[in-house]
Amino acid sequence: ALHRLKQAHVWSGPQPFSAMSGSLTEFGSLVLLIGDFHVPTRKGDIPACFKELLNTDKIGMVICTGNVGSKAVVEQLQGIAGEDCKIVCGDADHGLEFPETSVTQVGEFKVGVIHGHQIMPWGDQTALGKCAGRLGVDILVSGHTHRHSIVDVGGKFLINPGSVTGACNALGEFDITPSFMLMAIQGPSVTLYTYEEANGETKVSMNELKKPPPEL
Repeated sequence: ALHRLKQAHVWSGPQPFSAMSGSLTEFGSLVLLIGDFHVPTRKGDIPACFKELLNTDKIGMVICTGNVGSKAVVEQLQGIAGEDCKIVCGDADHGLEFPETSVTQVGEFKVGVIHGHQIMPWGDQTALGKCAGRLGVDILVSGHTHRHSIVDVGGKFLINPGSVTGACNALGEFDITPSFMLMAIQGPSVTLYTYEEANGETKVSMNELKKPPPEL
């Protein structure tokens, strides 16, 4: 398998990144994958336990799937990574000027981001895979469904960090678990940490992805 899921952990100590076993220095800076805030229209704020985690200087880039909801959220994201903050326009980002798609190089990987409401049916893996092909990316980050997922479609990785606030989605589904992801890239390998909030605590799981070898 191109990726394998490691056992989830619940934080017990004060070190917010302790579940990474010191791998932060090994990986260098991290990329924050986040989106679907809908603040303040659907949710008031992100979970307090997430705020603690995001208060770090280890995040070098932010890739946001949109639907931030307010300029205050944009300023928060820019405060994390400065100019290396890639935000695309969601269907609810009225009055905010963001591009529909963004493509950036992270190590050996070309990473694209789109909100996802443009992909029909919403969350469809085949359609997302075709979008990744059109953008010429190895990794496509998208949102809109508010449910986190990591899928390999024909050597393209489709990543959805979910909704960081747990806001209800466009289908009116309210059983949404707040989540975001951190991505570390080393050579042809990607390590993804998925953070979920449950009863005020943070649970983290880890996936390892490998870039397929080039075709001869």
